Amino acid sequence: MRRRTTRSLALTRRDLLLGAGAAFAPLSIASQSQAETPASELLDIHDLKLPGDSRLARRALVLTPKPLPAHPLPLLVLLHGLGETGNELLGIHAWGERYGLVTSYERLRRAPIARTLSKLRYLTDTRLEELNQSLAGRAFRDLILVCPVTPNPYKLQPAARTLDRYADWIESTLLPAVRKQFPASPHFLHTGLDGCSLGGYVGMEVFLRKPMLFGSYGGVQSAYGVPQGRLYAERIAELIGDYGPRALHFETSSGDPYLQANRALSQRLTKLGVPHVLREAPGPHNQPWLREIGTLEMLLWHSRQLELRPTP
Repeated sequence: MRRRTTRSLALTRRDLLLGAGAAFAPLSIASQSQAETPASELLDIHDLKLPGDSRLARRALVLTPKPLPAHPLPLLVLLHGLGETGNELLGIHAWGERYGLVTSYERLRRAPIARTLSKLRYLTDTRLEELNQSLAGRAFRDLILVCPVTPNPYKLQPAARTLDRYADWIESTLLPAVRKQFPASPHFLHTGLDGCSLGGYVGMEVFLRKPMLFGSYGGVQSAYGVPQGRLYAERIAELIGDYGPRALHFETSSGDPYLQANRALSQRLTKLGVPHVLREAPGPHNQPWLREIGTLEMLLWHSRQLELRPTP
């Protein structure tokens, strides 16, 4: 097995500001102090405090199904966007409170799903029918969801070193702690990674550094440029040659400022013969889009990949 040098493609200031302005409204002091994942009849919520550098990560929110089964469950790590960096409470609750993780989980478990936005067709009629047909044929399967604090590599320079340290923290601290406390599968084929916006960029860098940890990887409106997308495709093809196939899923939208970058990534992967899914939906790069369709698509896809891929 060949070892390759990991290179970080740090975001430019313009990339980060573009992602922040497109995805996140300014936060008031009150909203910062009230970050909280909503309670659910289907999920228990655990605040996991861990060893680590306060500037990097030392905390994660873990959501587990009710009741918690004795048998192992797939594990999915979710990285948040730029708007919640620099504040632990905002970071760990970003997916649950702002990106619709809890409500998407409930909609999938209580299928058939319906639109939550009456006037906005981010979820098209065709896609709604496809999703419900799929769920009628095979029910959504439970996951353990892990939402750690995500650092901002642009702010914590050098970016490559920050990404190295964060990937090591996920491997040596986060995943072992979750598996020790909860019935999460220890096998990489049952472990997934995804990220939104800045979290998609950080997630890509983590995945390329630690491909042996994850059987599935995805990005939701991932924040990087066209040249980065093409280079990422080359590196994914290389690591698959070294480590074997991985399930890959990329989401973007018609109003996503990173639409062309995600298309460039997909086009290059296709030319390189790497199987993957690229899904484009109508809508902007914002939280209502995530809550309506982006997070729901992400959850269902990972659930199918991690549950269906058997352990050797």
